[in-house]
Amino acid sequence: MARPKRPPVTERDLKGFKYFKLLLPLLDRLHAVGTDRDKAGNRQLFFDQYVAMLLLYFFNPIVVSLRGLQKATGLAKVQRLLGVGRTSLGSLSEASGVFAAEPLRALIQELAQQALPLQHGPEAEALRNLCAVDGTILTGLPRMVWALWQDDQHRAVKIHLHFDVLKSVPVDATLTPAACSEPAQLQAMLQPQRFYVLDRGYASYQLFHAILQAGSSLVARVQEYAAFGLVEDRPLTPEARAAGVVRDGVINRLGSFYALNTLRHPLRLVIVHRTKSDGTPENLWLVTDRLDLAPELVALAYRYRWTIELFFRWFKCVLGCQHLLALNANGIAIQVYVALIASLLIVLWTGRKPTRRTWEMIQFYLSGWATLEELEAHLLSPQPKSKS
Repeated sequence: MARPKRPPVTERDLKGFKYFKLLLPLLDRLHAVGTDRDKAGNRQLFFDQYVAMLLLYFFNPIVVSLRGLQKATGLAKVQRLLGVGRTSLGSLSEASGVFAAEPLRALIQELAQQALPLQHGPEAEALRNLCAVDGTILTGLPRMVWALWQDDQHRAVKIHLHFDVLKSVPVDATLTPAACSEPAQLQAMLQPQRFYVLDRGYASYQLFHAILQAGSSLVARVQEYAAFGLVEDRPLTPEARAAGVVRDGVINRLGSFYALNTLRHPLRLVIVHRTKSDGTPENLWLVTDRLDLAPELVALAYRYRWTIELFFRWFKCVLGCQHLLALNANGIAIQVYVALIASLLIVLWTGRKPTRRTWEMIQFYLSGWATLEELEAHLLSPQPKSKS
């Protein structure tokens, strides 16, 4: 049985335009991007308009494809707001190669600075600027030959994301082909005054040294029984034992004594015992340069790393970013950056982290099924505590 044809998008289907009026001034700086090649001066679609159209795609559930977005450009309401005329499907496809994605990365960083911490108290203050780092895969089509992954029949891109745990917002991101080195990519993205939390996939002593040299701190998981030089074992408090800490040691090196890549720096080794979801026990070996932190806070900082995994689930499954609108690297980067901007805007507009329930209420409102009062009532209701 043939799939029923999707009805055309109408003006009544598209809502939430007042939010775009707040956003458009931020996009003004993008207007001239990609216009150098327009010697004749007849360009009709500009980067700020293209980004606003992609945001329209993410915020309106009725628009589910590039073709649907193209149909929306024929609506008078969209044309008035974005200042665009009816845009062809070819122009939208071409835009992914004309406009450089990099200015959107700078916009993400700026919006992230405007976000306020969503968690408060002594623990949040001690873990200020905690930044979880990880990568995730977006699978592509076989004709994306630039994105080799696994073999000739598999293509994918990897998002390298930096996520502010206490603000629940992305603060930086880059995209590469899936077959790349995550530690090397992080080293190229380092910023000062951040507290990076890393899984053992980033266990590189060279990377740890680069983080410290950049003026940042870290808490990272390393392989069990890694070589180290012990200075002293600190006594464990009842709070530390309750958090599963079984050892808290000050060390002066990480790595074997004669190895060339040994990290020689005052560090802490905190070993945390836990039981995995399948019931098997394991010990987490965590190293940090934060000698001032209580060991239970070191364990908590590492537990917070899972917030980035929850964000990836939101990003792929709720925002729907597994459906790629472009096949070239720059076009995919634009789509991913705009999706991250959409997530940032939700936090800035609502004052709470983006969850499925909050996103559903925003979608209900944008679809006309919920009133503004009902949306505001949801935003004022207590938010369930994270299980991370």
